[in-house]
Amino acid sequence: MVETSVAIIGAGPAGLMLALSLHAEGIDTVVVERQSPAHVLSRIRAGILERTTTDLLHRIGVADRLDIEGVPHQGFNMIDGDRLVHIDCLGLTGKSVTAYGQTEITHDLIVAAEARGIEIFWESPVTRIEGIDGDGVTITHGDGATIEADFVVGCDGFHGPSRQAIPAAVQRSYERAYPFGWLGVLADVPPCRHEVIYASHDRGFALASMRSPTRSRYYVQVGLDERIEDWPDERFWEELTLRLGPQVERDVIAGPSIEKSIAPLRNFVSEPMQHGRLFLAGDAAHIVPPTGAKGLNLASSDIAYLAEALIARYRRDDETGLAGYGERALARVWKSSRFSWYLTKLMHRFPDDGDLERQMQRAELDYIANSTAMQTALAENYVGLPL
Repeated sequence: MVETSVAIIGAGPAGLMLALSLHAEGIDTVVVERQSPAHVLSRIRAGILERTTTDLLHRIGVADRLDIEGVPHQGFNMIDGDRLVHIDCLGLTGKSVTAYGQTEITHDLIVAAEARGIEIFWESPVTRIEGIDGDGVTITHGDGATIEADFVVGCDGFHGPSRQAIPAAVQRSYERAYPFGWLGVLADVPPCRHEVIYASHDRGFALASMRSPTRSRYYVQVGLDERIEDWPDERFWEELTLRLGPQVERDVIAGPSIEKSIAPLRNFVSEPMQHGRLFLAGDAAHIVPPTGAKGLNLASSDIAYLAEALIARYRRDDETGLAGYGERALARVWKSSRFSWYLTKLMHRFPDDGDLERQMQRAELDYIANSTAMQTALAENYVGLPL
């Protein structure tokens, strides 16, 4: 049996950011992860970081490589046919975002956690969570080992056990599964542009992004019945350049894919984000379509709120922040979910949509192209709403 102040389930970015935030304040933590470090590091995820996320990484002292290798983006681009609209986030809001892959963040967090002596039980699935309505929590994991803690934080994703521990009678879930997915390709080729490009095309959505000045991440919208085997590299690059259009296609450098996957898209929010001594953060509580680049950034804002509340509890015996954590986090979750939902509706082709919906999308993009107010609203959401 291990005793600790805060037990964290999940050693992804959310769980490790929380562990490091609490460790910096001398608060004991233990992390339990069902997968191996290699498996956690193999997950290819987001790469655009809001200022809220980079600020948190600086506060916990895990930003050395980010400062060297992260690529600042002052804005992003939207394409509809042969028209390219640039959204100048820095000029409109005074803020920018940073391109730095989630895999790299996870690597940096694992190295920092191990260097600082944070205990992580790898390959040890949680089988039972007990006592969240009592005076302390008991977590059973692995082959029957237990952890006794004051509080437990579920950072274990959509399929983890933490959310299931909240009584069904008090839970309410909101969900929409979209009728398409994203076929993503990672390639060691220079990106076609310095900033992200969202493309709206009659054949479907496309996205041009990057992980570094020499590594690109591209996506095309595909049907849910598509298979990776149906998309050899040659077909992918042809479809991508077609959807990106004439202003961009000449700048796309094709190359062999080093990772290729198809991800379905969904909106999901579970309320409440806390019950008794259990708190949820990140994908355990909410999932957004990647269109708005909000998944990792929402997880980091959850952690910023929760770390602040737990530090107040242990340093000043003030539980006000813990009592209001869920409501505070959900306010930002819903606003960021709205932005991701809006961009998804605007840029993708839906199977049931007809000519009217397509014309509405074009009218909206034309409005964006000619409205500073609309561009400002997009920029404010893209760089991240204030905590």
